[in-house]
Amino acid sequence: MPVNPDLQGRVFDKTPSYLVGREKIREFARAVFSQNPLNFDLEAARAAGYPDLVAPPTFGVVIQERALEQLLAAPDAGIDFSRVVHGDQRFSFSRPIVAGDELSATLTVASVKQLGGHSMVTSESVIVDATGAHVVTAISTLVVRGDE
Repeated sequence: MPVNPDLQGRVFDKTPSYLVGREKIREFARAVFSQNPLNFDLEAARAAGYPDLVAPPTFGVVIQERALEQLLAAPDAGIDFSRVVHGDQRFSFSRPIVAGDELSATLTVASVKQLGGHSMVTSESVIVDATGAHVVTAISTLVVRGDE
């Protein structure tokens, strides 16, 4: 079943807030082999002018994933997760994510395209803090492989 082209333009509900913790930042930083002291050392982060540990730039996927869950679970989406391959990921920041941030995301399906029997679904997750201020927009493209 192909991906529903009517998904394009759909906006999903804002996700519940996610409290960014120091240990989550450290765990993520280790997982991506970061060696940046701002990800691990509170004193280094504060000396650099940040209120707390700074998350690696790709940490936004943690919050984006909560928004993507809604898209993948939409009954009318036509997305078979067993056929999904991650095609592209980009971020556009207003500021870095730091420990103590309470973040939520709102996902919009930017485009649904068919290419060689496959579907490409591009989404934009706008991630904001507890005040509603923009922190980062995570843009990803999922490739849904067609029937073999």
